[in-house]
Amino acid sequence: MSPRPLPCSGLTFCDPFSAERCPSEGTKTSFAFDKKSLSHSHEGIYPDAIVDAHQENASPQFVGAGALQRRVRRVARPVITSMWRFDLEGFDRLPTAGPAILCPNHISFLDSAFLMMLVPRAISFVGKAEYMDSWKTRHLFPAMGMIPIDRSGGDKSTAALDAAEHVLRRGELFGIFPEGTRSRDGMLYKGRTGAARLALKVGCPIFPVGIVGTSAIQPPDAVLPRVNFPRFNLRCSIRIGEPIDVSRYADREADHLVLREITDELMFEIRELTGQEYRNTYASKSNAAEKNGNAAVVSP
Repeated sequence: MSPRPLPCSGLTFCDPFSAERCPSEGTKTSFAFDKKSLSHSHEGIYPDAIVDAHQENASPQFVGAGALQRRVRRVARPVITSMWRFDLEGFDRLPTAGPAILCPNHISFLDSAFLMMLVPRAISFVGKAEYMDSWKTRHLFPAMGMIPIDRSGGDKSTAALDAAEHVLRRGELFGIFPEGTRSRDGMLYKGRTGAARLALKVGCPIFPVGIVGTSAIQPPDAVLPRVNFPRFNLRCSIRIGEPIDVSRYADREADHLVLREITDELMFEIRELTGQEYRNTYASKSNAAEKNGNAAVVSP
């Protein structure tokens, strides 16, 4: 595989109180695009992925992004764009309606927060189940669209993936970090196959996302982000790559080799977006201490 070019999205901010409405949210949007969205050319490719939420037999406990996220985004978006500098690419690739999975690398707590504030549609994200143990986050984070996941995997992750499937079948955006946890040494780690499994089950595209700069703004374990007052010149780059179309693997969602192939392609594309060094092992808290150990650094 060879790297694919990433044209600038031409992303601009417009009047948040204008009459323009987002087709996916039914609410005003503070974004305007000077290019046609990807959904215009992909319209009709994933019709079976969208299911009326009222037709579902049961709703998961965690339902994803809702009204609170939309309200917070209207207020927080101009605040964060004044405190930090953002270089945004490829946002015009996102469909204006219909389901899609966004898969960023993970180097800071701010990764999901910044992406949530800057994408033109509401998005639900998975987050570690430990956030539900604190009174400070157990109500706020789910209300903002977080779906808690037990990162030990197996059956313990099933409830979160079921909730994610519910979000996608409503025709919404869903974000998941394929590495499973933050990289504490800045390297890119082997991806887990949850995103591939969801995409095959629902029938929706996967978008690789490359984030650079958030680890300098808020490193892992830092309590608060840096703002570099009064210059406010810390930069963050968010690049959205070409979608990975999984339709060629239809009806093979139970094939682990297919899940691994899709995931490896995803990690390759993320690496092309970020320039990170790839490490062919799963991320963990001990990885930073082992950076100079025996684990091999290879291409996915």
